[in-house]
Amino acid sequence: MNILTFDLNLLRVLDALLRERNVSRAAERLALSQPAVSNALNRLRALLDDPLLVRVGRAMQPTPRALELEAPIRAALRQIEESLGEGSHFDPARSRQRFTIALTDYAEMLLMPRLLARLAEQAPGIRIDVRHLSPRLPAEALEKGELDLAVGRFEALPPRFAGSRWMSETLQLVARRDHPQLRHGLDLDGFLRLRHLWVHGGQTRGLVEQWLGEQGLSRDIVYTTPNYLQAAHIAASGDLVAVLPARLARYFAELLPLDLFDLPFDLGAFHLQIVSLDLRRRDVALQWLIEQIRVLGEG
Repeated sequence: MNILTFDLNLLRVLDALLRERNVSRAAERLALSQPAVSNALNRLRALLDDPLLVRVGRAMQPTPRALELEAPIRAALRQIEESLGEGSHFDPARSRQRFTIALTDYAEMLLMPRLLARLAEQAPGIRIDVRHLSPRLPAEALEKGELDLAVGRFEALPPRFAGSRWMSETLQLVARRDHPQLRHGLDLDGFLRLRHLWVHGGQTRGLVEQWLGEQGLSRDIVYTTPNYLQAAHIAASGDLVAVLPARLARYFAELLPLDLFDLPFDLGAFHLQIVSLDLRRRDVALQWLIEQIRVLGEG
């Protein structure tokens, strides 16, 4: 293939199609008509001698050849954008960018109402898509450009990622009001006798499990969920207890019949981070968004 005669705009179309897996949504993302995107896809199929995306039911699935091209094309487009944008002025008020962020439902509750209010004032054209944070750092999605940011508690970051502290938090135990095992308070023995609900919160091993493991102890976890908000409701309606971030625990104690207890051991504070690909330090728009999130964490 002769790169001198290849229409590089087609790579933007392929990138959008691989992100959206839908011609209409890709057209909306590119601000093009649906026929224009369909025509570009047909040209790409002819040039690359591969169907690239095939319809399976109502969805479009990429072929192995398309998946092979996805990461290098996205990385090349990002490098071009950053090179051309270096030193350029970013105007939040006029931006029409869309950012995709991975975070837990707890972090979403803390962050998004305030962030959306801030964006409505300063950057009304910016759009936010949220993805649920998995138990591990979504490294591949960040590298492919499927995610712009991840917000959560992470272990040591690989060197290809940049992290900045967002906020600090502590933990409390929540239990239904007048729980029969907690009428006289909470000590370590009582904590271990309780039946626990564990919210993994984007982690494969929680702070409580780490501390208990160091002491040669364990607790009785009978239910595990990724959802902080649901955990509070489950604790309020039965005998399971949950260890939750203190801000969330206090919030739900005002809405549900819950009692709060300090843990009978000191874990100190833990820190939530804003994580992005280190290569995107020169992405002015993304760095602006990170700064807005960081400032909100200080409040």
